[in-house]
Amino acid sequence: MAKVTIDQLNVRGKRVLMRVDFNVPVSNGQISDDRRIQMALPSIRSVVERGGSVVLMSHLGRPKGDGYEEESSLKVCAERLSRLLGRPCAFPSTDCVDSAAANAAAALKPGEVMLLENLRHHKAETKGDPDFAEKLSAMGDVYCNDAFGAAHRAHASIVSVAKIMKEQGKPAASGLLMAKEIRYLSDAMQHPQRPFVAVVGGAKVSDKIPALLRLLDLTDTLLVGGAMAYTLMAALGKKVGDSRVEEDRLGDAKKILDHAAVAKCDLLLPTDHVCATQFAEHADEVKVFEGTIPEGWMGLDIGPATQARYAGIIEKAKTVVWNGPMGVFEWRKFAMGSETIADAMANATERNGAVTIVGGGDSAAAAEKFGVASRVSHVSTGGGASLEMLEGRAFESVSVLTDA
Repeated sequence: MAKVTIDQLNVRGKRVLMRVDFNVPVSNGQISDDRRIQMALPSIRSVVERGGSVVLMSHLGRPKGDGYEEESSLKVCAERLSRLLGRPCAFPSTDCVDSAAANAAAALKPGEVMLLENLRHHKAETKGDPDFAEKLSAMGDVYCNDAFGAAHRAHASIVSVAKIMKEQGKPAASGLLMAKEIRYLSDAMQHPQRPFVAVVGGAKVSDKIPALLRLLDLTDTLLVGGAMAYTLMAALGKKVGDSRVEEDRLGDAKKILDHAAVAKCDLLLPTDHVCATQFAEHADEVKVFEGTIPEGWMGLDIGPATQARYAGIIEKAKTVVWNGPMGVFEWRKFAMGSETIADAMANATERNGAVTIVGGGDSAAAAEKFGVASRVSHVSTGGGASLEMLEGRAFESVSVLTDA
């Protein structure tokens, strides 16, 4: 069911309490990738440019929850947001729910923006604590959730605050990014243009069993790469050398293969592999093996024949979903498989008019690395959230929002 979006509400003279996902990588006090902050800008601007003010709340990292921790402070995000917005972003306190934060929120004027300190400095956030949520809810007249990256969590700022504000007669809207994520990862999945192709990779089959089973029922072709392919190959009785295999998941892998055998979808595994004798960026020996992998060698990327085959299928598709890299894409010697997938998705978009969706996490990082993020239809900001939505799970954080 469609939800009210923040741009549909009259926010003039109102404070919008907006949950965003500013959980960005920070090293030595510097943000190395601010894409999640940039993706929140449309919702923030929609409010301030229409005469409202914004109280932003987010988490950063995984602090212990016992109080303020400088290394996980959101102050660096407030400074970056100020530059991106071209207007100040206040950062009033080292505690998201103390009197200084509450007073600053109450004093906000139209067009002003402030960011609360890290929600996870309080254990009450992850516990969904109603008293903690009550303090947060008092800082806004309108609730807005634009934090898709955390949408699969039932935390206080994501579920409890929205419920409390709705009970008080205040609207609970979807942010523009949240609405876009749902449109691509949920709605487009239910009514895809065909051929519909899914590309699934990454290290573990265990992380993606529900997604694989659902995609086998929804897609026309499922292309598998990454280390997870070797668990599936091992379940078929194929020799994979020293490649990573989840021995305790071979039964699950067999279930996936059995399901694929009766599904209308074609499940394809790599036919050749880029291998090394050691898991190292600058491995001395790198060879391509067709079929099986000898002892002493490990598969670290899909091989050139598989790359070409997968690219050809993707470029003829009308809908493509990619979740999980094809190899150790961070290392040059084992990056070509993921780069080929990324290029093929961009080509499918530009030449075939396909809807192409990159499902967050490492796949999003690969799309950025290989320069195709702006050439595909959508790059998700949520790793775990995008995977759970591909699995078809319902999110309480979405259902609690006001219906359109």
